[in-house]
Amino acid sequence: MEKLSSVLLVDDDSTNNFLNELLFKSLEVTDRLLVAEGGAEALELIGRLPGPAEEPALILLDVNMPGMNGIQFLEAYKQRPQAERRATVIIMLTTTMDARDLSRLDELHIDGLVSKPLTKEKIEDILRLHFQR
Repeated sequence: MEKLSSVLLVDDDSTNNFLNELLFKSLEVTDRLLVAEGGAEALELIGRLPGPAEEPALILLDVNMPGMNGIQFLEAYKQRPQAERRATVIIMLTTTMDARDLSRLDELHIDGLVSKPLTKEKIEDILRLHFQR
């Protein structure tokens, strides 16, 4: 199985990030795992990458975060030039969803919605659906 170029985890919960990092490392999905604890930090991290080829292949994004939440991150991310965004797959992670949030996510064209917590099976499903593994 070919590894993803990189994966970006965006969640304000450091415990979730730690557990998700362990899960990704155990599955050997990528050698480059990036972690941000909020939307603004994630945008800043992406902005510091050397070029479009370095953009994450997969972003797992929490919906409810203080400061810049997942939807606000998506709105800002989608403003970046297409050439800079690569073919990044964006999966929203959530525990609960407001109907307004679901409707906004439809408008922003995310690639999927997954309930927390992440599991081996959920990651394998994401890989199978979006990376033909």
